[in-house]
Amino acid sequence: MARRSRLRRVSALLVAVLLCGLVAASSAAAIWRPRPTTSAWQWQLQGKLDTGIAASVYDVDGFETSKATVRRLHRLGRRAICYLDVGSWESYRPDAGRFPHSVIGDVYEGFPEENWLDIRRFPRFAGPLRDRIAMCARKGFDAVEPDNIAGWENKTGFDISAADQLRFNRWIARQVHARGMSVALKNDGGQAKELLGSFDFAIVEECFQYEECGLYRPFTEHGKAVFEAEYELDPARFCAAAEAIGFSAIRKSYDLFARPWEPCVLPAPTGQANLG
Repeated sequence: MARRSRLRRVSALLVAVLLCGLVAASSAAAIWRPRPTTSAWQWQLQGKLDTGIAASVYDVDGFETSKATVRRLHRLGRRAICYLDVGSWESYRPDAGRFPHSVIGDVYEGFPEENWLDIRRFPRFAGPLRDRIAMCARKGFDAVEPDNIAGWENKTGFDISAADQLRFNRWIARQVHARGMSVALKNDGGQAKELLGSFDFAIVEECFQYEECGLYRPFTEHGKAVFEAEYELDPARFCAAAEAIGFSAIRKSYDLFARPWEPCVLPAPTGQANLG
């Protein structure tokens, strides 16, 4: 009897392990991982959200966008990306008081209410970052855009190395994946190759203007989308190049209101296209 009982326990353990493996595999498979596409995307971080733009992907503010709005975007056939600041501190966010003064650095140029964070010591503010990512998951977002993850090449007030940045960026990617969402590499082209394995797609600003788009080609070459925005170039100067390398490119204004919105490829009548 004792032997039979042990066999039952071993069998039950094996079944539990197999079930855990199946759940983990199912969760990984459910994460949205956009393929290279030239279809239109929308990026709006200010003003009342305009859900009437026929873009297949919407990138919107994680704090300001409600769960109901994310649900509405999904009903319209759109994917929703949750914009979060993770490498800088914003004085106006509801959790601003949770960041220690010791990790708040220089003002982010052009944004007087925003300061760089000392990502070398990110465990000191890991709590609010985890909670922000969890907020995106609760609202039903498909992905997270973690902003300001290239402090190592900016004037932050801290001596941040490339290795420090890689460590922080990979930690962010793990936190997002653990909550069932995909994660975008936001700029940081200088480390794109090293971070390719941790990030599911890229969101890039002005790479055609500054001739940096080649840094992100490894993403499309490995079946991962690149969503790109220009602010100053006329679409006639970059759209053909974007289409040739499989980037989804748009022209926006720096303030990132709903409009202007000039996609290189006009959206399909339903607003849906190659979502991956």
